[in-house]
Amino acid sequence: MTRRSLVTGGAGFIGSHLVEALVRRGDDVVVVDCFTDYYDPDWKRANLDAVADHVTLAPVDLATDDLAGALDGVDAVFHLAGQPGVRLSWDTGFEAYASRNVLATQRLLEACRERPLERFVYASSSSVYGDAERYPTLETDLPLPRSPYGVTKLAGEHLCRLYAETHGVPTTSLRYFTVYGPRQRPDMAFHRLCEVALHGGTFPLFGDGSQIRDATYVTDVVAANLLAAERDAPRGSVINVAGGSSVSLLEVVRTIEELAGSAIELDPRPAQAGDVLRTGGSTDRSRELLGWRPQVDLREGLKHQVAWHQSRG
Repeated sequence: MTRRSLVTGGAGFIGSHLVEALVRRGDDVVVVDCFTDYYDPDWKRANLDAVADHVTLAPVDLATDDLAGALDGVDAVFHLAGQPGVRLSWDTGFEAYASRNVLATQRLLEACRERPLERFVYASSSSVYGDAERYPTLETDLPLPRSPYGVTKLAGEHLCRLYAETHGVPTTSLRYFTVYGPRQRPDMAFHRLCEVALHGGTFPLFGDGSQIRDATYVTDVVAANLLAAERDAPRGSVINVAGGSSVSLLEVVRTIEELAGSAIELDPRPAQAGDVLRTGGSTDRSRELLGWRPQVDLREGLKHQVAWHQSRG
């Protein structure tokens, strides 16, 4: 029997890679995306070019529209939709984050309450930790987000746990750590560094470049999502998805320069509110509950990303 999977945010960076993987394994895939203007909607539509004839596209706004039709017959939900980015979540920007990250998640969980789902996989973020008390950070460590964005992603986790405990929705929350690779969003640092290396311009370096990120290649994140939908982890579980490539931003700059064969001009700027000094997640729980561990190291992953940028011209 063919499994029917629904991917919210399925036209985005990570979502489109997940959709392709689900199509390859033979799932009947429903893509929910409302094509917000956070970045060019045409870029997101192009992300689905390879599978456009093999999926059902539902242009649904999770925060306002009726969700019943999109959920008909669905066995697994992968909830990747949301408003991304730390820096725009302050001030008046917060309204979009509250709507697209918190309200949308609550409405989707509510719509799933009475459905016999195999699994509801929620895309959370390492931003929930803030400046963590230790590294590698455990899922049991106290989350202290340093941005409104991180607060909304943590609220989504709490909603998933609540609906799991109260209504039996089989949720698993995955905390992504700095996902990169082909089709990465244009506002993300690795994307902008590749573009500057290949096409010129300057890269705005916020802070001194010593901030460390645990970078995770997109195919590893996709693999974690697939396993989260298949493995019988306790309902309401929270699991780190960390790539094990803890690296400073300046090290990333040097690696991309080597791969692209050109220098990157840096434009030093003050550190921004909400940015953390370091991220790094323990993967003990992901190995235990999902049988997952990262497969792609940073240099190999960046080689693929630089090649993708080169192919775009």
